[in-house]
Amino acid sequence: MYKHKLSDFQQWKQKPHAEDYLIYPENIGPFLSIDEVSLSKGELYTYVTNKAAKGKKGSLVASIKGTLSKDISDVLVKIPKDLRERVQEITLDMANNMSLAVEIAFPNALKTTDRFHVIKLAMEALQHVRVKERWAAMDKENKAIAQAKIDNIKYVPEQYENEDTPKQLLARSRYIIAKKTTEWTENQKERADILFKNYPSIKKAYKHVMHLRSIYEIKQRHEAKKRFEEWIIRTQEVEIQEFNTVANTITNKIDTILNFFTHRNTNANAESFNAKIKLFRANLRGVTDTQFFLFRLEKLFA
Repeated sequence: MYKHKLSDFQQWKQKPHAEDYLIYPENIGPFLSIDEVSLSKGELYTYVTNKAAKGKKGSLVASIKGTLSKDISDVLVKIPKDLRERVQEITLDMANNMSLAVEIAFPNALKTTDRFHVIKLAMEALQHVRVKERWAAMDKENKAIAQAKIDNIKYVPEQYENEDTPKQLLARSRYIIAKKTTEWTENQKERADILFKNYPSIKKAYKHVMHLRSIYEIKQRHEAKKRFEEWIIRTQEVEIQEFNTVANTITNKIDTILNFFTHRNTNANAESFNAKIKLFRANLRGVTDTQFFLFRLEKLFA
């Protein structure tokens, strides 16, 4: 009833091209975010949002099907040039396609690589070290079980003082090493002490990630640049292969990473906006009519 009678969905001006793109030039502001989110069946849409609206009405500047830089820029240039030139900064992830599209559409805007994505990349490297140790522990345990069967004796697993086996300790430490030491509970502190005592490679990797996180607490851009350079050099010294990719990425993106220290803006509002879309999608038990879903998003956020 709402779709066909009560709403103006049938007369919606953007309906013919809604599945390809939506634009709302009136919602543009000096500080924007750009990110992608899946609407249904893994189909990605790129969203440009206004930070000032804080995820409420007036947030949505553009919705574009796909993530190709040409598709994104072709839609964004439909916004009047004088409005696009007023954009001072746009936060984005590390994807090159987003960066290229922003460069074309917003020539005067400062491109800022979101700090969350930098830290996330380092965290993934840390977790990779933990997972590698866990697989080694599982392999060792399986060999011990097989040997016990050959020797016709009962297998007794190795246990630490908190009664965790090696593979349990490594599995249960996943969320511990994702947090700062000040955020640990007493039980987590005990588990972390055992973990770091028995797996020095994880301890070394954890400290290296914490050093990276601490850089973002610095206020001055030049000081942050110095610390990033020191961290990259330190990466070679810790000799953990997983961090080489992180260091190379930071080296390649250092200019846009350092732009964070100008206004200290992040892509958090874009991630929050994505979460709202996902919740809305979940409440509707999925998206069956993309056009109508986008129409309702307009009512809520545009």
